Amino acid sequence: MDTGASPAPLLQPTSVLFSCTHNSIRSPMAEVIAKSLFGQKIFVDSAGVRATEIDGFTVEVLDEIGLDASDHLSKNFDELTDTSFDLIIALSPEARAKAEEITRTTACEVEYWLTLDPSIAEGNREMRLNAYRQVRDDLYQHIKSRFATNPAPLV
Repeated sequence: MDTGASPAPLLQPTSVLFSCTHNSIRSPMAEVIAKSLFGQKIFVDSAGVRATEIDGFTVEVLDEIGLDASDHLSKNFDELTDTSFDLIIALSPEARAKAEEITRTTACEVEYWLTLDPSIAEGNREMRLNAYRQVRDDLYQHIKSRFATNPAPLV
């Protein structure tokens, strides 16, 4: 039965973990973008189910909008120094499964934002970069919308 009431607003977390499969593309993008938007207002980190090195295209497309991910050190869930998050945002099916597994006994919420893995894009360099740019821009808009504050505009 529809009561006509508006849905309850999402509570704003004070600590967020973005997670994906390798912590090399999607979750580092989200981490860097969120940190640029919210500074110290929200603690932000990222992790992967497995950790590999930051992807060069990730660094490049973030640099295009004035964000630096060149010093990002990829890590997996076991390597997190702080595990007391209010919210884990999973960006891949594997990360969703891992997040749900580790939060079964905690008060941490899990959200799933299915996000394209741009590393599977084919074509020339520019076509592949465009796939990364699309993921970057989608994450930027989704983060801005989800946390509904007054972030700086996308450059």
